[in-house]
Amino acid sequence: MNAPSPTRAFLAARARRGWPDLLAAAACGAATAGATTLLLGLSGWFLAGAALAGAGGPLAVQAFNYLLPSAGFRALAILRTGGRYGERLLGHRAAFGALAALRPALFAGLAASPPEQALRLSSGEASARMVQDVNATETMFVRRSAPWAAAAGAGAAAAAIAPASGWAALVFLAGLGLQLAVSEALAGRMTDGPARQTQQAAGRLKGALNTYMAAAAELRCFGLTDAAVEALMTHDAALGGAMIRARDAEALLGLTQSAISAVTLVLVAALTAHGGLALAALAVLAALAGQEGVLGLLRAAEQNSAYAEAVRRLDPLLEAPPAASAPPTSGSRLEIDGVALEPGDRLSVTGVSGVGKTRTLEALVGLCPPAAGRIRIDGTPLEDRPPGWARPLFAFAPQDCRLLTGTVAENLRLGRPDANDETLWEALADARLDTRVRQLSQGLATWIGDGGDQLSGGERRRLSLARAYLRDAPWLLLDEPTEGLDRAVEADLVAALDRRLARTGQGAVIVSHRPAPITLCNRSLPMEPRA
Repeated sequence: MNAPSPTRAFLAARARRGWPDLLAAAACGAATAGATTLLLGLSGWFLAGAALAGAGGPLAVQAFNYLLPSAGFRALAILRTGGRYGERLLGHRAAFGALAALRPALFAGLAASPPEQALRLSSGEASARMVQDVNATETMFVRRSAPWAAAAGAGAAAAAIAPASGWAALVFLAGLGLQLAVSEALAGRMTDGPARQTQQAAGRLKGALNTYMAAAAELRCFGLTDAAVEALMTHDAALGGAMIRARDAEALLGLTQSAISAVTLVLVAALTAHGGLALAALAVLAALAGQEGVLGLLRAAEQNSAYAEAVRRLDPLLEAPPAASAPPTSGSRLEIDGVALEPGDRLSVTGVSGVGKTRTLEALVGLCPPAAGRIRIDGTPLEDRPPGWARPLFAFAPQDCRLLTGTVAENLRLGRPDANDETLWEALADARLDTRVRQLSQGLATWIGDGGDQLSGGERRRLSLARAYLRDAPWLLLDEPTEGLDRAVEADLVAALDRRLARTGQGAVIVSHRPAPITLCNRSLPMEPRA
């Protein structure tokens, strides 16, 4: 038996929470479809009756009652307009409420997932799932009122056709049933492959675009812009081909539906012809409007494949993480490759590039799986705990520092969201960046550009270091904290770090190729290449 879908369960729960809006949207949809059907049928009867009255001479014209049908037109037109507005407003309000909860839930699931799963998605692929796949679920959510509208339209049409011919009403309902059955049977076979290919190709295109945009400067410097454009065009061509195949399948399905609809209308016209022109016109136009009422259901059937593919791609992001165990305490003792550390100790991690220094820090905070037997916390092997279990112990300043597109303050408050300005300035001072920030046009509120591109490399590194200082954690993990700084700035920064560690009582694990940060440490871990 297949496991239940987390995405479907999430949307079902949101539908239950938004049932008042959905129920009202269904009622409005039913009113709209019924009013549209009766309005068109009444129009056909009125025009045909007026024509016959005109052909019958002045007495027939005077006897023809046009006031009552005119009042009916106005009432039905008002009902149709109000119903359509209400259906769109209420249906979309319920859908947007669900999506407003779905996207954060997906992001939270992605952030909490094991590193090998989370990091397997490129930024473009993750963006495709958060945007286009979620949009596919929105389409199905909004169309929850479609069955009600279809039932109301079909019922109103059958009621309008029946006075002309009961058999015609039955034929009309049978035609609608055939359309729906054929659509359900063929839609999956015809649109499943193209829908899946379209969404996958869109994800690959977004992933490639993000990759090449991040390397735009290097591509220009090495003269590879044309090659990147050609690669993007290959992905774009694949997406275009998948979209064309999807549209071809939809067109063929639409042609099949139109053929059934045409045959149904011809049969209704033939069966009602004996009842007079006015009733025949009413029956045919009501049948036409009734068929339009089921378009929502038919389109939903066409998009079932895209919806199913979107659910398949979203489910891994919403899967429940492993049950959390009690986190370690602030006084926990660390052991890394046999080196035991007490709270407040300072450990230097040295070795040649590629030996695994950065990976050791990433394993401590759950960004990669720890190697068996290398790291213990209070005697417990870290690999025996869920990913990220030890994260509350650490504040991490990575070598490849990443900044948000935003202000200085917004980037700093990632480390401590409730920090006031005084606390931010203190962290900046310890990172030896406060003077530079005070020189900026708006100080802490200065916009630093896309990923911090308004700052130099050294400034970005020190801003990342200040952010780590703000996190309330018993250990600092610093990966090449002085890389890219000149000797004077490095010496000043190291002295400030020494004073901060003494003041806060924090321990530190410092990875560095440069000797200055290493001088702060009372313990050392020289790492050797592993066979």
